[in-house]
Amino acid sequence: MTALTRRQALASIAATSTVAACSTPATVGSARRPLAKAEADALIDRVTDRFLRFNPESATSLNVDKGRWAELRGRLADRGPAGQARYAAGLREDLASLDTADFSALDHSTRTTLEVIRSTYRTALEGFALPYADVAVGGWRNSPYVVIQNTGAYLDVPRFLDTDHLVENAADAEAYLSRLAAYPGVLDGELARMQSAAAQGLIPPGFLIDKAIAQMTRSAADAAKGGALVDSLVRRTREKNIPGNWEARARSVASSQVAPALQRQIAELRRQRPSATDQAGMWARPGGDAFYAWALKASTTTSMTPDEIHRLGLSTLDSLHARMEPLLRQLGLTQGSVGQRMAALAKDPRYAFSEGDKGRAEIMAFIQERLGIIRAQLPRAFRTLVKGNLEVKRLPPEEEPGAPGAYGGAGSPDGKIPGKFWINLRTTDLHSKVSLPDLAHHEAIPGHVWQGEYTFQLPLIRTLLAFNAYSEGWALYAEQLADELGVFDDFPAGRLGYLQSIAFRACRLVVDTGLHAKRWTREQGVQFFVERNGSNPLEVASEVDRYCSWPGQACGYEIGHQEIVRQRTRAQGALGSAYDLKDFNDAVLLGGNVPMDVLALNVGEYIGATGGKA
Repeated sequence: MTALTRRQALASIAATSTVAACSTPATVGSARRPLAKAEADALIDRVTDRFLRFNPESATSLNVDKGRWAELRGRLADRGPAGQARYAAGLREDLASLDTADFSALDHSTRTTLEVIRSTYRTALEGFALPYADVAVGGWRNSPYVVIQNTGAYLDVPRFLDTDHLVENAADAEAYLSRLAAYPGVLDGELARMQSAAAQGLIPPGFLIDKAIAQMTRSAADAAKGGALVDSLVRRTREKNIPGNWEARARSVASSQVAPALQRQIAELRRQRPSATDQAGMWARPGGDAFYAWALKASTTTSMTPDEIHRLGLSTLDSLHARMEPLLRQLGLTQGSVGQRMAALAKDPRYAFSEGDKGRAEIMAFIQERLGIIRAQLPRAFRTLVKGNLEVKRLPPEEEPGAPGAYGGAGSPDGKIPGKFWINLRTTDLHSKVSLPDLAHHEAIPGHVWQGEYTFQLPLIRTLLAFNAYSEGWALYAEQLADELGVFDDFPAGRLGYLQSIAFRACRLVVDTGLHAKRWTREQGVQFFVERNGSNPLEVASEVDRYCSWPGQACGYEIGHQEIVRQRTRAQGALGSAYDLKDFNDAVLLGGNVPMDVLALNVGEYIGATGGKA
C-alpha cells in the first residue's frame, strides 16, 4: 500500500472512526447494514436539512439561507413545548438511522462526520429526556432555566437580527419583519416552558431572577418605543437605499406585540420570585444531581465525576501559581499570596484604561494592536492558514450586566458575515492591559474565530455541530500558543495575565463543582476567585452567576485544554525529530470539532501517517 504523504494524512484527518464506547448498548453486537458512500452522503444531507429547519437562525448566521433553504430566512426556531417535542422526535429518527448503519467501509472523513452527529444527538436526547432544560444541540449553552439573565430569546433574537440577519434588499427587510412578527410567539413559547418547569418545582436562584427582571425590563421598555429592534432595520434599509415603510411597520410590531410578550415573561419571573431562594447550585433543585451529571458529560465529553473535576482544578491551580511566582518577583511584587499580588497588579495605573467612552475607545484600539501582533506570528504555528475574518463589537448594553467579559465565534463560510469578538464594556474596569491581550487570543485569534473557520472546509453539519470541551479547550490552547510564539517575551505582566487566565479556568473547575455538587454559596464562589486568583470581583460576580445558570459549561475549558496538550505531548514522544508543531496543529484543526475520544484517534492517525507508532 502506498504510504500517505504528511499533507495527505493531514487532509484525511477530518478523520477517523470513533471508539467502541460510542456505541449504545442497544446496538452493540447487533447487525448493522453497511452504508455505501452515496447513502452516507444522502444521510448527512438529510440530517443537515432537518437541523437547519429546526434552527433557521443558524442558516442565516452561516449565510446559507438561500436556494433550498431560502424559506428559512423569515423564520425563528420554535422554543415552545411543541417545538421542542418535534425537535427531539427528529433527533431520535436521525439517530435511529445512524445506529442501524455500519460505517466501517467509508472513508475516514465521512465516518467521522457520521460519528460526530451520532455523539451529538445521543447526548442531546439525554438532555431532552430530563424533565426540564434548555438543551443545546451541537452547542455549549445547556441551562436548566429556559429564561434567565444569560439565556432566552429576549437576548438572542435582538442580537441575531442586528448582527447576523443581513439586510441588502427589500426581500431581506421583509424577512426581518417576518422574524420580528414571529418573535412574540417565540417568547410565549418560552413562557409556557417556564411555567411548566416552575410547576415541577424548578425555580431559579433569586439573585438570577432579579438580574433577569432588570434586563428584561430594559428590553421591554426599549421595544415599547420601537428602540433597537426598529433602529437596526431603519439604519440598514437607509444605507442600502431600500424604499419602503420599514420604520412604521417595525415599530407597530415592536410596541404592540413584542413589548407585551416581554412583559408576560417579566410577570412570570415576578410570580416565581417569592418562592426563590439564594441557594446557587443544582443540588437544591428537583432532579438537580441528574441534571448536573448530564451537563458535565455534555460539556466535557468525559465521564469525570464532580469530585475528580474539583481535585483537578485545585492541583492545576497550585502548579500555575508556582509558575507565576518568579514573574511576580521580577515585577517587584513579593508580599502576599499570588492572588493578592495579581489583584495589586490589576490596580496598577500603568495597565488601566480610562473611564467612560474614552476608555472604551482605548480598549478597542488596544485589542486591534494585540491582534496585529499575533497575526504576524501565525505562519510559525500553522501549515494551513485561514483568513481570521473578524469584527470586534461591543455587547448590547442591555445584555452587559448578565454577560461575561467577552465571547466570540466564527462568521459565515462565504465571508459576508465576519466572525465576532464581543466585548463587554459596561465599565472599563472590567479589563486591563494585563488581561486583555490574552482575552483577544482566546475569543478571536488564534482562538474561537480562527478555529471556527477551519470547519468551513468540512461538510456544513460539521460547522453547525460543536463540542464545548474542544471549542473552549482549543481557545485555551490558543492562549498557550500565543505565549509560546513570544508575544509576551517583552511584556512579563502580559504573561502573568495569560497564566492567570489559565488559572482562572482551573478555578472554574473548583467553583462549578463547588456550587452544584458541594453546596457552596454564590459568595463562596466569588470569594474563591478573588482570594486564590486575584480575579476582578466585578468580573467574577457575573462569572459565578453564569455557572449557576449554565451548570457544567465552565468545566469544559481546562479539561479540553489539558487533553489537547496531552495529545501534543503524546505526538512529540512518538515522533521525536519528525514532530512539527504546524502539523500537529493542523491535525487538531482539520479534524474538526470533535469529542475528546475522537480527538485522540485523530492525533493517532497523524502520528501513524508521519511514521510514528500511535
